[in-house]
Amino acid sequence: MTYDDYVAQQEATNPAFREARERLRPQFEFTKALIAARLAAGLTQKQMAEKMGISQAAVARLESGARLPNLDTLYRLARVLGVDFVTTPEEPLAIRPHKAA
Repeated sequence: MTYDDYVAQQEATNPAFREARERLRPQFEFTKALIAARLAAGLTQKQMAEKMGISQAAVARLESGARLPNLDTLYRLARVLGVDFVTTPEEPLAIRPHKAA
């Protein structure tokens, strides 16, 4: 059984699993988008950390979901990566390329 098969089976048969997955989805989507934005910017974790003035370990914690960013960190991430963080009722948190005004 693959991971995706396991998750699909659990979501179909286990209401607690399904609820927990939905509750954590915004955090998972953020970390996935953060990693994609860093890679799109052509940066390693170390390079991004240096540009932000934090440690590589702190970047790893953000990308793993072990630590959620505060507003200051979100601002620095947006500047370094050239992205905007967008939240709407339909989309808990999205990362989009920054468009200069």
